[in-house]
Amino acid sequence: MVEIHLEYRGDLHTEAVHGPSSTRLETDAPKDNQGRGDSYSPTDLLATALGTCMVTIMAMAARERGIELAGTRVRVEKHMVKDPRRRVGRLDVDFDVVPGVPGEHRAVLEEAARTCPVAETISERTQVQARFSYRA
Repeated sequence: MVEIHLEYRGDLHTEAVHGPSSTRLETDAPKDNQGRGDSYSPTDLLATALGTCMVTIMAMAARERGIELAGTRVRVEKHMVKDPRRRVGRLDVDFDVVPGVPGEHRAVLEEAARTCPVAETISERTQVQARFSYRA
């Protein structure tokens, strides 16, 4: 169990404190939804959680096989929809994987990423599209 403590600071800003580490995180509503866009929005954090979870679980599977993924880059593009309520409709996740990942391990690593805990938690109404490219 992990506790996260939140405080609404006014003007659509919040501050969250991660219990175990005391790391602080601020949010703001996005410009297209009454905010100033000064920081991550809550839905930006969802996209961030997905990308970081996918690459972390992929790295765990790689580590078990003696493969190092340090330097792998991930880009997450968030698409909002209104049907009828505002929500995340699609998350495109693009992996730019470091050189040296043997072809015979790629499918297992990609499956690990696609089945990370955050991906398994996201509603089926939200499309998640993951693409993997491997540097030579």
